[in-house]
Amino acid sequence: MSAETDFAESFETFEELPDMPEPQGDVVDITEIEPPIEVEIVPETQSLGTGVASYYGKRFHGRRTANGERFNMNAMTAAHKTLPFGTKVRVTNPRNGKSVVVRINDRGPFIRGRTIDLSRAAAKKVGIVQRGHGTVELAKVTS
Repeated sequence: MSAETDFAESFETFEELPDMPEPQGDVVDITEIEPPIEVEIVPETQSLGTGVASYYGKRFHGRRTANGERFNMNAMTAAHKTLPFGTKVRVTNPRNGKSVVVRINDRGPFIRGRTIDLSRAAAKKVGIVQRGHGTVELAKVTS
């Protein structure tokens, strides 16, 4: 006889379920509880207008950013000339509707006419890696 068989035979079998004893003391009847309604919280945004986004990647990977952390081309980060470090910005490509939320951790871009430099991963998500740059809509995420 196996250990499984011994284990299974050690239990008493019931034709019907036994009667449940009456609850005593402070017992909650779970059949009378209404579960809370879960509401999806959509972050509020403040439009920053449109601009041209470019990206930076391999050449800067591992170097220090303006806020002191190391640049990771695979992270969802970006460089902006004036927004405070830590600001979260939703970047949307109006050509394909794809968007990503990035955290500002660096200064730039330093090319005239550019508004924001995305990490390579962020640029890939919005679909501007192939062209190297593209017009995007920017919105500051406020909550």
